[in-house]
Amino acid sequence: MAGAGSAAVSGAGTPVAGPTGRDLFAEGLLEFLRPAVQQLDSHVHAVSLLSLRTRDDCTLLPSPELCRINEDQKVALDLDPYVKKLLNARRRVVLVNNILQNAQERLRRLNHSVAKETARRRAMLDSGIYPPGSPGK
Repeated sequence: MAGAGSAAVSGAGTPVAGPTGRDLFAEGLLEFLRPAVQQLDSHVHAVSLLSLRTRDDCTLLPSPELCRINEDQKVALDLDPYVKKLLNARRRVVLVNNILQNAQERLRRLNHSVAKETARRRAMLDSGIYPPGSPGK
């Protein structure tokens, strides 16, 4: 019975390239962050729409009406700094997501190259052809 750390082997006895620990970690981290990014994106979008609607509503109100509303409210609520913070956070999360995706793709290509080179060397050893400079059997 194969151990948990052993490599997968095909029917021909050659190793099969599977996901590495880094690949699994990168995929897990991406899947972990994806809902947060999507939720943050939807909240930023909703706040932006609300801000636009509020601004449009304010332009429709007559000036004396605005003065009365302003006097009735003790605290003026300005959402622009919060929208900017949300957009900045979204930008940073998207940036980290892109970096992780690029790193995962590079790791996938490297794993593929290593598997090809390993298979090529194994085939050379099995056929008895040795590369120049390598010790013979």
